[in-house]
Amino acid sequence: MDSVLSFLLHGVTHASWWQIVLYTLVTTHITIVGVTLFLHRSQAHRGLDLHPVVSHFLRFWLWLGTGMVTKEWVAIHRKHHARCEREGDPHSPMVYGINRVMFSGAELYRLEAANAETMAKFGHGTPDDWIERKLYSRYSVLGISIMLVIDLLLFGVLGLTVWAVQMAWIPFWAAGVVNGIGHFWGYRNYGSPDTSTNVFPIGIIIGGEELHNNHHAHATSARFSSKWYEFDIGWMYIRMMSAVGLAKVRRVAPRPQMVDHKPVVDLQTLQAVITHRYEIMGRYGDMLRQACRDEIARLKAVPGDAAQWRSLRKARRQLNRTGGEVVLSANQGAEVDQILSQHGALSVLVQMRNELARIWESSSASSEKLMHDLQDWCQRAQQSGNERLAEFALRLRQYAA
Repeated sequence: MDSVLSFLLHGVTHASWWQIVLYTLVTTHITIVGVTLFLHRSQAHRGLDLHPVVSHFLRFWLWLGTGMVTKEWVAIHRKHHARCEREGDPHSPMVYGINRVMFSGAELYRLEAANAETMAKFGHGTPDDWIERKLYSRYSVLGISIMLVIDLLLFGVLGLTVWAVQMAWIPFWAAGVVNGIGHFWGYRNYGSPDTSTNVFPIGIIIGGEELHNNHHAHATSARFSSKWYEFDIGWMYIRMMSAVGLAKVRRVAPRPQMVDHKPVVDLQTLQAVITHRYEIMGRYGDMLRQACRDEIARLKAVPGDAAQWRSLRKARRQLNRTGGEVVLSANQGAEVDQILSQHGALSVLVQMRNELARIWESSSASSEKLMHDLQDWCQRAQQSGNERLAEFALRLRQYAA
C-alpha cells in the first residue's frame, strides 16, 4: 500500500522539485525548437532544410508536446504574412485587439484551422506521408495523451502540473507573446509595412522568435538576428547542425553593401534600395523620431505651447510603434500626419518619407523612371536645408547591389 501511494505521489523517479523544474524547462524548450526550426523556418518559409532524422524527430515531438498538425500551423502562419494586420489575418491584435490575441490565441488558431479554404491555399508542401495521414493528423489528441501518461509515470500526481505547463507553453509564448506583444510593443529595426516588433534582443526563451520585426522584414531568412547585440538561439542551433550535416541554410537576410563617393544614382543603387527598403525606412523612422524629440524639447522651452508639444508627443508614440513608416489605421495615420504637418521641418520629413516609399511601390514604372525618381528625391533632400535629411540622401546614394 505504501509503495502504491509513493508511486502515485512521486512516480517512478522520486525526483526532487528542481529536477522536475529542469525536466519541464528542457521538454518545453525542445518544443520551442521544434516550432521555430521545423514548423516556422523550414516548413512555413523554406529558409532551412533539415535532415530527415531531425525533421521527423521534431515532428514527432510536436505531436507529443502540442498535438499541432503541421499543415494547419504552416497554413495559418502563411496566411498571417499574406494578410498581415488586414481583414483575414488569423491572429492580429490590430484586427482582434491585444487582449483577445494574448489570452484567446489558441481559440483563434482552432477557428482558422477549421477553415478548409485556408488549408487548401496556404498548406501546400507540408508532410503528406503515411504516418502523417494515419497518425499525426488523424490522432492529434493521442500524442498529448501519451505525454500525459509519461509525465504521470515519471512524477506521479505532480506530472499533471508538468503536463499542464507543457500544453500551455506554446499557446502562451507563441500565440500570446509573439502574435500579440510582437505586434504591439517592442523595438523595430525595419520599417516593414506592419506593426511587427522585436520583443527582446536576446532570443532564448522563444527560440529567437522574440526578433519578430526582423522576421517580418525578411520572412524567408533562416536567421532572425540582424544587429550585433541580438542573439537568436535558433540560429545557433542551425549553425551547429549545419556543421555536422544535419541542416542546410537556404536563405538569410542580405546585408547592405555600401560604396563610397557615389555622386549619382544608378541601376545598382536602385536595385539595392528596393532590396533593403525596410532597413532604409527603419533608419528613416529613427531620423523622424529624433526630429520629433528635438521639436518637443524646443516647444517645451516656449511658454504657452504646452498643447502643441503634447499633441506632438502623442504622434511620436505612434511613430515609435510603427518605426516611423506606417500607422495601420487610416484615421490614426491621417491624425499623425496632420499633427506633424503643423511643424515645418517635420512636415518636410513626412512628405519626403511618403515620396520615397512610393518609388518602390510603383511596380508599373520602368527601371529608368524609378532611377530618375530616386535621383530626383536625393537631390531635393540635399537641397531641403534639413541637415539630417541631406545626410540620409547622401548615404542612400551609396547603396550597392
